[in-house]
Amino acid sequence: MSADYTPPDTPLEILHQDHEILLVNKPAGLLSVPGKGDHLADCLLARVQAAFPEALLVHRLDRDTSGVMVFAMTPHAQRALGLQFEKRQVKKTYVARVWGHVAEKIGRIDLPLIVDWPNRPLQHVDFERGKPAVTDWRVQRHEDGTTRVRLYPQTGRSHQLRVHMKEIGHPILGDPFYADGPARDFPRLMLHAENLRLRHPDGGKGMSFSAKCPF
Repeated sequence: MSADYTPPDTPLEILHQDHEILLVNKPAGLLSVPGKGDHLADCLLARVQAAFPEALLVHRLDRDTSGVMVFAMTPHAQRALGLQFEKRQVKKTYVARVWGHVAEKIGRIDLPLIVDWPNRPLQHVDFERGKPAVTDWRVQRHEDGTTRVRLYPQTGRSHQLRVHMKEIGHPILGDPFYADGPARDFPRLMLHAENLRLRHPDGGKGMSFSAKCPF
């Protein structure tokens, strides 16, 4: 990541807080965790821990993706939530705007992914060595040569949604890694983690948290 990292100067947006979990809305352009070097120290984890020193990391979103992230407020909650993510029990819904007119209403992308080592952090499809990656999608509406879709990842591979949409010919708008030409020429990556459903670490009650899509 280049030295021109300029994270947004926006206040922490808390969606929910209790004795075990903290849900926040991550802005686009902000790292989830610190990168290597002092210039990459500003991140959502650091901002959360400045306000809640006991908060613990559970998962991440890409720097350019906005939306719902959950933090644990106790080690017990961190273990419980980590297990839910590992077992794919956490349900995630994303909103994206993609290039082109997606003709079908719904679909599933099942393409295994692996890191593209010479070009990391990029990922690519590899049927021999890739890890299973599955994304379900549903069209919301068409807008001026683009399509708004909801994405439902069934696995949690790095850059999964971005690579999968590119592979079916509809890259996510504003993607600096996987879009090119006019599809790339947008002020931000048009990908937002809209909803997160999980079981509360204290008692197991199912809960759902949402952050309104900003684009």
